[in-house]
Order: sequence, then structure tokens, then C-alpha cells
Amino acid sequence: MRRPWVVGVSGASGTPYAAAVIRGLLDAGEPVDLVVSRAARLTILDETGGPLRDAHWRADLSGWLGRELTDADVSYWPAGDLAAGPSSGSYPVRGMAVVPASTAACAGIAIGLSKDLLQRAAEVNLKERRPVVVVPRETPVTRSHLEHLIALHDAGAVVLPASPGFYGAGAAASAAQLIDFVAGKVLDALKVEHSLFRRWSGELGAARP
Repeated sequence: MRRPWVVGVSGASGTPYAAAVIRGLLDAGEPVDLVVSRAARLTILDETGGPLRDAHWRADLSGWLGRELTDADVSYWPAGDLAAGPSSGSYPVRGMAVVPASTAACAGIAIGLSKDLLQRAAEVNLKERRPVVVVPRETPVTRSHLEHLIALHDAGAVVLPASPGFYGAGAAASAAQLIDFVAGKVLDALKVEHSLFRRWSGELGAARP
């Protein structure tokens, strides 16, 4: 039985994190179900210059990820399709990552709003006690945002802010290395093997090239 990871992309800045997570899952041989909010499609267009259209999602996703998807096990569900597979707990999935997670998405998931398929799928995975990783990027944060993140933590989600570490590549780390660090931490939380960053070895400077 196919049991994909659901990747939800909300409208916060930080869509390169989502692309790196999707590439990491596919590189690990994991199937992916993708849900992109309407706001996220605007952010992807702004941050990459390329669209992500429902009717042409495979070609657009290939351009976004920078790779061919001919043999990739990827499904795409429009954010407005509340009858989609991931909206039900009986639909078999392994868990979900919401990356990046906007303040609106965090709030909607925390209070059970089910405004769109992304929020509904995250709520379903929480109620089914499956792994859910939420990657907020907004900074600074308000009290209400912190309260919603605490609610998500208490509901069983892993709250994993997009806070890259520098110990693997040092202060001269490239943007790609910092993006991969955050994506690798998401995959760690999902218990998916990857080689996106060099791990701490217990020796200063030992992890750097």
C-alpha cells in the first residue's frame, strides 16, 4: 500500500525550504503528496519567478525543484479540494510536514479551522497521532503566534523553526547549505535518512570541508 508523506506549503516566505524537503524525500525513495496553498503559489512565483498551477503542476514542480519527475512518486492535491485523500484519516499516509508554515496556517491548524486542504490534512494527521512537523519562519513573533505554536506542540506536532545552524559549514556557509540544514532537520524529525548536512562530530571544526 502506498503511504506517502504529505508536504504542505503555506504562504510564508521560505519556499526554498519546501523544495529542499521534497527533494530529500524523493532522494530517499519516499512518495510525496503535495498541497500548496493559494498564498504559497504567489510566494513561489515571487521567490522563484516560476508558477505552480493546478493544471500544469508536474511541469511547474519539475521547474521549481530543478529536476525531472518522470519516475518520481508524487501526487498533487489542489488546496481547495476538501474531498481530497489527505482530508480523511482513513487515507493512508506516514505523516506531514508544513514547510514553511505561515502564522495563518499555524493558527488555523491549532484551532481546527480547516480553512483549506493544507490545514485539514495537518489536523487529520494530528488526530491520527502521525508525525507532523511545522516549520514557522516568521520573525519576530507575537504572543498569539507563540500560543498557537504551544498548542501545536501540545497536540503532538514538532515545532521546528527555520533556524539554520552554522557548525557544518561555518560562517561562510552558502544559502543552499543553510536551506539544506533546515530541510535535513525536518527529515530527521520524520526519521527519513538523508545527507543534506554534515553532522556534529564532537570536535570543533571537524565537520567542515
